[in-house]
Amino acid sequence: MKDFNDQYWHNTDVNEILDLFKTDLNKGLSEAQVKEKEEIFGKNLLKEKKTESKIKIFFSQFHNPLIYILLSATLITAFLNEWIDSGIIFAVVIINVIVGFIQEVKAAKAIDSLKNMMTTEAMVIREGEKVHISSRDVVPGDVILLESGSKVAADIRVVNTKDLKVDESMLTGESLSVSKENEILQKDIILNDRTNMLYSGTFATYGRGKGIVIATGQSTELGKISNLMEETTALETPLTQKISAFSKILLYVILGLASFTFIIGLLRQNSMIETFMASVALAVGTIPEGLPAAVTITLAIGVSTMAKKNAIIRKLPAVETLGSVTTICSDKTGTLTQNRMTVTEVFTMQNSFKVEGNGYEPKGNFFANDKKVDNIDDDLFEILQAGYLCNESHLAYKNGVYEIKGDPTEGALIVSFLKSGSTEKEINENYPRIDILPFESNRQYMATMHNDLKAKNNILYLKGSIEKILQKCKSDTDIEKIEKEAAAFALKGLRVLAVCKKATDKTLIDEEILSNEFEFLGLFAIMDPPRAEAVEAVRECKTAGINIKMITGDHALTAFSISKMLNIVSNDTVFEGSVLEGKELFKLSDEQLAQKVQNVNIFARVEPEQKLRIVNALQANGHIVAMTGDGVNDAPALKQANIGIAMGKGGTEVAKEAADMILSDDNFSSIVQAVKEGRNVYDNLIKFITWTLPTNLGEGLVLLVAIALGLTLPILPVQILWINMSTAILLGLMLVFEPKEKNIMNREPVEPSLPILTRGMIFQMGLVGVYMLIASYSLFNYYLSNGYSVEYARTVAVNIFVFIEIFYLFNCKELSKTVFETDILNNKYLLYGIVVMVTLQLGFTNAQFMNSIFKTTPLEISTWGLILAVSFMVIFVVDIFNKYKRTL
Repeated sequence: MKDFNDQYWHNTDVNEILDLFKTDLNKGLSEAQVKEKEEIFGKNLLKEKKTESKIKIFFSQFHNPLIYILLSATLITAFLNEWIDSGIIFAVVIINVIVGFIQEVKAAKAIDSLKNMMTTEAMVIREGEKVHISSRDVVPGDVILLESGSKVAADIRVVNTKDLKVDESMLTGESLSVSKENEILQKDIILNDRTNMLYSGTFATYGRGKGIVIATGQSTELGKISNLMEETTALETPLTQKISAFSKILLYVILGLASFTFIIGLLRQNSMIETFMASVALAVGTIPEGLPAAVTITLAIGVSTMAKKNAIIRKLPAVETLGSVTTICSDKTGTLTQNRMTVTEVFTMQNSFKVEGNGYEPKGNFFANDKKVDNIDDDLFEILQAGYLCNESHLAYKNGVYEIKGDPTEGALIVSFLKSGSTEKEINENYPRIDILPFESNRQYMATMHNDLKAKNNILYLKGSIEKILQKCKSDTDIEKIEKEAAAFALKGLRVLAVCKKATDKTLIDEEILSNEFEFLGLFAIMDPPRAEAVEAVRECKTAGINIKMITGDHALTAFSISKMLNIVSNDTVFEGSVLEGKELFKLSDEQLAQKVQNVNIFARVEPEQKLRIVNALQANGHIVAMTGDGVNDAPALKQANIGIAMGKGGTEVAKEAADMILSDDNFSSIVQAVKEGRNVYDNLIKFITWTLPTNLGEGLVLLVAIALGLTLPILPVQILWINMSTAILLGLMLVFEPKEKNIMNREPVEPSLPILTRGMIFQMGLVGVYMLIASYSLFNYYLSNGYSVEYARTVAVNIFVFIEIFYLFNCKELSKTVFETDILNNKYLLYGIVVMVTLQLGFTNAQFMNSIFKTTPLEISTWGLILAVSFMVIFVVDIFNKYKRTL
């Protein structure tokens, strides 16, 4: 049988499709045909994804340079019989491996979630009989029947319909149901506009329909999305990439220094065992054991903080990625907007009114010529009343929230009426409904008839498209004025409904009464308005150097209008050239798109694959991309983005499984709050690295100099372990609790290509490391030459390292400021850590059992004074450097 995957079904005549599949509209397929097609096309299921075994995934987590360093440290400390330190370091390794394993296993669930969306029942015609079958047994060529509430079991070409409306939000992202009908469409029309097609996983919300199955399983649009998700690759976060690169360099440096130390020792004819032990001590001293723990704990704190601000992190590294984001690609409906259709303007033949209020809450004022309307005039009340009465939806209040039961657009009319101060009870009692003509797509209007108890006659209301309503109105209606106003609304991206009425003595709606002589009442301008907090959030992003790109399945004009309201584009931006539609994007090569995305901020009427292409194009330009979405169509792009953000309330399970983060309130402003936290996480990790590496460098230099010059070791390997483990936990890790800096959203994102250690940071760390070397050696030799024991001199050297680290902490609180420009008391955990560290260090120096373990001895008061004075000077050394750095 012919391969139909590339067929443009929306552009193909129904009779041709029947011939291709050898089926009949009235009889359907025979059992023999079904078996034949099952052999060719297979079951209507998504294919199983090949997955690695969990054991292989677990052991792959060890393939990391930093893990290699830590495992080396574990073996070295075990070799030195330091079993506690060896155990602690190995525990850090295992924690990191387990976290990575859990994340990778969870990531595989996104595609599995798609399979559940394919499972349903279907009513098909086979051998002339209507039968219910499992969706997995549907085959191409099946004639399928749908009614309100049916889940679409496969991709279908519509044959005929009766007011069929389908919720395609899981594919298009737009919440309004789409009317379906049988007509041949243009070949190049995008999926969102294919009104003669139905797609697997969507829902029929109204009416009935009949169609021919043209694709099943992996060939459906849902299957194509599954393929896209398999093709996308999970990206490393900016910081993990940088730490990985940094770890490789560090590994080579440590091995190089250790080897160099060993060779120098042998050349000086030192004992091989002593030289090896010194090399081991140098390696241990230069390994930043606390770095993986700091990364994990910092990210975990970020997760906890973000959860309190409606951002639920599913994958730990996503916390840091947020801080590096350069571009946010956001869906429009429900994220930047309220996802609640709202009447924003009302036009009567005498005046125009602005309507305020949020969502479906029936509170808000009317404004005419920018002045609040205190008394609703008759014309305005008449159209508001008509909008309420000519309506099939209703407003409900549940758990403190107003909801619309029915069509959201009709719900907006109900809310606008209630804003006038009238009550539903009053209007329902005074205008009981006596007949209704429901909306039909071919008619483009609905009608209701009511008994006006006060006037003692009946009133017929019509509500629908401007074109159809104006055809029904009296000949003296000022059509030019109305069309001009409607065009102005349309230019703002507003949906427009027209309303008219007629008094009658009839009690039933028929063709004669609908023919003409209606009185035009006015126009409703309706939209899904921007969230108020989203406007401020967009402004904050721009200040922070983050680009906002709106990617929506909605129409270009609506997207453009909302973008102006949100200041995604400026008010003086013209429509031409500022919006890229899916049909235009389709014609661009990847290279052309990569150029185009730099300057375009609005993408409208886009398809799932195109969302993925936009993300790829931005990443090709070096952007760190955050992508928001809620539908199945968003899942591939969510997975490919550096950080995928799904909607918690309205999002599909597929989108949530593919995402790194879930917004529990579906609110764009929560993303901005998460970005702040992400930047703080990144800042604090850099502060920790800037603080911890000078100690490792200083320790390595001390040992290297001692061996190279044939001097006595100022610090022993066991003392180095004490310094590294105790200070990393009690001092360095306290930096992860640093509060956000005041200018955190007033600076550009960190350049993705920038290494984790800038020249300034390297110079500062080298400066502190050399200062530690000079200070420790100076005091070590001073006390040694003045008749003190080597244990005494080494105790001094160890305390020099510890107290320089304590004072250097304050230089690292805000790396762009001096200590005297910093609030040194705003991190209580750091202050607690210092107190505990000092207490332990006093025990390390004075407690007898500590003396025997670490070969230390108590110090004189005068020695403590000298240690504190020399250590305190590091603050001034670093501050002078920072002031000099600013002048460069």
